[in-house]
Amino acid sequence: MRTESPSGPDLRHHGDAEVRDDGAALVDLAVNVRADTPPGWLREVIAGSLEGLAAYPDGRAARAAVAQRHGLPVERVLLTAGAAEAFVLLARALKVRRPVVVHPQFTEPEAALRDAGHTVDRVLLREEDGFRLDPAAVPESADLVVVGNPTNPTSVLHPAASVAALARPGRVLVVDEAFMDAVPGEREALAGRTDVPGLVVLRSLTKTWGLAGLRVGYVLAEPEIVAELERAQPLWPVSTPALAAARACVGPRALAEAAHAAHRVAADRAHLVAGLSRFAAAGLRVVQPAEGPFVLVRLPGAADVRRRLREAGFAVRRGDTFPGLGEEWLRLAVRDRATVDGFLRALGDAVGRPPTHGPDPVG
Repeated sequence: MRTESPSGPDLRHHGDAEVRDDGAALVDLAVNVRADTPPGWLREVIAGSLEGLAAYPDGRAARAAVAQRHGLPVERVLLTAGAAEAFVLLARALKVRRPVVVHPQFTEPEAALRDAGHTVDRVLLREEDGFRLDPAAVPESADLVVVGNPTNPTSVLHPAASVAALARPGRVLVVDEAFMDAVPGEREALAGRTDVPGLVVLRSLTKTWGLAGLRVGYVLAEPEIVAELERAQPLWPVSTPALAAARACVGPRALAEAAHAAHRVAADRAHLVAGLSRFAAAGLRVVQPAEGPFVLVRLPGAADVRRRLREAGFAVRRGDTFPGLGEEWLRLAVRDRATVDGFLRALGDAVGRPPTHGPDPVG
């Protein structure tokens, strides 16, 4: 690992750029939202909330539902318009002197901090270490640390003990758990913990439930931090339909469905990784073990391969906009087996050579 000052990559480039405009008809392996969502029952909940649009949003029931889901008092919960709003609130509301972001990871936290006038240092996790976290690499002087778990785009799941070891008196530790509900059993989660000083956990409901267009997420933190962030929020920041969705997505039915989906994603990811292993002779390497609903791969000539894949009808996420990565990196969202098999055939054509061994991707 190494620490560096920010420069270079476009921090505001995200996977949705791959499927806008002329990319709208492509098969989407670029955006980390679960396919075939939101489910019908959730659409009905959201549609039913439209009858209440004449009234101002009242988030108390949704906030209480989130608190109950994590076994916390409501004073430790703040609902937000997606996790992205939470990053902006943290950057604007907290008085910090030396924020550090652990990369490669979702770039919006650093972008929000920089927009708020902060000078941001980076700790870069290394490929040769499997992009694994070493708490000792984070400077002791850091009074705000941001880390993802499981991390986008590496799909690495850090041990909860390693992440918690970053906590210090006087330090705010922000853990982005936007994809934790895609991990079977949510192992290594810190959501719900109250014994880690300065801990702020961010959760998103847009990934598993396909609600990116609705914008809903939440913050779990000490009451004092929640109060600071709430003061920085505009009035009525979360819409009535988003509040209805939040309440529904933390209920027993939704939690059971999410748990089932996590196991299905794990099986589909294993199928994808097995198929990708057939391209080892072409220099393709998968970051393993992958634990999120996406995988990160390194491939010589990845930029050209990405363009050829687009011509073949598939969108994948470029990796060079993540600090610590370069043009040889691509992120691939996990999809169902039929979609993956079609993608693997297109990848074989894009790489320009047949895979040399391993199971048939269409089997």
